[in-house]
Amino acid sequence: MATEPDILLRTTDLTVGGMTCAACVRRVEKKLGKLDGVTATVNLATGRARVSHPVHIRPEELVASVEQAGYTAGLPEPPEERERDTGQGEDDGDSEAARQERDRLLVTALLAVPVLALSMVPDWQFRNWQWLCFVLTAPVAVWGSWPFHLRAVRGLRHSAATMDTLVSLGVVASFSWSAYALFLGGAGDPGMRMPFSLVPSASGGAAHIYLEAAVGVPLFVLAGRFLEARARHGTGAALRSLAQLVAKEVSVRDGDTERLVPIDELSIGQVFVVRPGERVATDGEVVEGSSAVDLSLVTGESEPVEVQPGSGVVGGAVNAGGLLLVRATAVGAGTQLARIAGLVTEAQAGKAKAQRLADSVAGVFVPVVLALAVTVLGFWLGAGADPQAAVTACVAVLVVACPCALGLATPTALMAATGRGAQLGVLVKGPQSLEALQHLDTVVLDKTGTLTSGHMNVAQVTTVPDGLGKDEVLRLAGAVEQGSEHPLGRAIVAHARRTLPGRQPLPELGDFRATAGRGVCGRVEGRLVEVVAADDELPAALARALLVAEAAAHTPVLVRVDGVAEALIEVGDVVRPGSYRAVERLRRLGVRPVLATGDREAPARAVAAALGIEDVHARCTPEDKAELVRELRERGCRVAVVGDGVNDAAALAGADLGIAMGSGTDAAIGAADVTLVRGDIEALGDAVLLARRTLGTIRANLVWAFGYNVVTVPPAMVGLLNPMVAAAAMSVSSLLVVGNSLRLRVWQPAAARGLRPSSARSGER
Repeated sequence: MATEPDILLRTTDLTVGGMTCAACVRRVEKKLGKLDGVTATVNLATGRARVSHPVHIRPEELVASVEQAGYTAGLPEPPEERERDTGQGEDDGDSEAARQERDRLLVTALLAVPVLALSMVPDWQFRNWQWLCFVLTAPVAVWGSWPFHLRAVRGLRHSAATMDTLVSLGVVASFSWSAYALFLGGAGDPGMRMPFSLVPSASGGAAHIYLEAAVGVPLFVLAGRFLEARARHGTGAALRSLAQLVAKEVSVRDGDTERLVPIDELSIGQVFVVRPGERVATDGEVVEGSSAVDLSLVTGESEPVEVQPGSGVVGGAVNAGGLLLVRATAVGAGTQLARIAGLVTEAQAGKAKAQRLADSVAGVFVPVVLALAVTVLGFWLGAGADPQAAVTACVAVLVVACPCALGLATPTALMAATGRGAQLGVLVKGPQSLEALQHLDTVVLDKTGTLTSGHMNVAQVTTVPDGLGKDEVLRLAGAVEQGSEHPLGRAIVAHARRTLPGRQPLPELGDFRATAGRGVCGRVEGRLVEVVAADDELPAALARALLVAEAAAHTPVLVRVDGVAEALIEVGDVVRPGSYRAVERLRRLGVRPVLATGDREAPARAVAAALGIEDVHARCTPEDKAELVRELRERGCRVAVVGDGVNDAAALAGADLGIAMGSGTDAAIGAADVTLVRGDIEALGDAVLLARRTLGTIRANLVWAFGYNVVTVPPAMVGLLNPMVAAAAMSVSSLLVVGNSLRLRVWQPAAARGLRPSSARSGER
């Protein structure tokens, strides 16, 4: 009987080295899957394995299992330690291994180019040229191809064949046949000349040598993998750029003194200094100073955001203005930047359905190719063909067949897309979420905090003609409301401070009185100022404004100065400016918006009318929202739910796709598949477009990867493909797949041309 520890699972990430194709991925996954209760997802592009295993299985056992499959493995080094030790980030393109591969490529190229030139240009072939080529080819066939031979032998020990097996056999066969031809087949004659053809042909005389294939195959494969590694390094640039936003040191304010400490020594509650031009060290709340902060690299928000005492700031943002004192509210893994990086990493660890299909095909691809090569060799020899023609066809089949493109088709696109999404403020948990986004046709939107700001704001200020004027009324009303703790009062004070010319301070208040259910009053600069509930006896301009406020489900507040009605202030949870564009954009993308809120019918209908949403569900409990989602799915709708509160968590989890606002609760974000970092629903359209573009790119990659092998293997089998040309074609196939994926790094969402309806425009009159 299983004990509790046997049932509990944990997730461990491993770095896996030595993988070169999708067949390698399949082998590692199968090897780990043989452990009891273990499942693994291996990503070729990142060289990572995400392993789910019982808690009693130690990470060391997982590492040993991968090594038994013939690959290297280890636990990832924390990025901050890696950077501290090496000064480089993860996947640094100039790492020691990358330099060794580059050196191997350079030496191979220096030796291979003369061989290729002499073999391909008969006019350059001098006396005994073939022996010089043989001498130059030997180190390429042995040392230059050593990684392929090593991994092929390692796979052979484990009864497995990979891409390296094909390359190694191709090089060995080409070099061995050439050695036979030179020493025993008459090709070593000092005056021998050999024409070059893209389509190989046999001759009745001396045996042909294929030294150009013996050097061309490793040269093109090494070059292809080097360029491919550089390109794959580029697809992860977004994640590395996020890691680089983390400050290494922070200036902590302790009383009147400042001290510079490492960022990992900063604690929650400590106050630190952010000078103009510096990055905010960690998430916090401004306690002193005001400035504008640039969040473009963190949330994708292009405009600087004004902050003042009480405002929250995000670690990694750049202080573009004055000096700030910030109290830390989160450190380390608890910061928004760390959560973003974690979600991006998690997304890149997953697999789309297309990738699972490609990996399944790749698992049997290499054995099938080996069987084809042996069959071709036997068929040609059995048909009485020239042995060198048989060897040529066999080598061409070995070399041209390429599971690399299959293995890279999906993960490189996912890496580029999730990184680009993070730059745009859209975090996708995994490829399944991208697939759900692509097929989305209905989105259930929460009102408060999603379509609206989620807190009280001044929507309109209407003044009487020939009165004190808007600025003066706001100054006096804000002064009186300084003594109030009511949300309406705080909204008026905040609006007055934000909009008054020159950010002038509010005047002092005297004789303050608050009447429950009625309002507040007090003396400001000798005048009696009342901010109270509106009554029926109002000037015509204010009476019209009252009707508009009630229709919009806003709270109307009357301002009287010395007994004279001067203005009507509308206060309410106003619609976010981006919501108008977002809803219109979703319609254009074929997605039907549905409003579901726990709020009253009147404000729900008002917001829906402003946004043009026809399907409205008010006074919804969390259970009601979850039931609505279930009903929509039963009708065949592909449903996404957008929300930001605890009451949205059940609906988020029950939908085909849960989308949380980045400003929402941890419960909502935890239940969601997609997080809009900026807390701006306008990014939802970007997410849908990015998903459609990404899956289109993946389909194009897979069509190319499958189509390439379908087109090139048959000509190789019938002897119509030179092995050297086959090697070049094989390398190009992988580069084309990676290059196509890299286009996602610079993808720009289509500009939203939907404008807010003029009738719903908010602002001052």
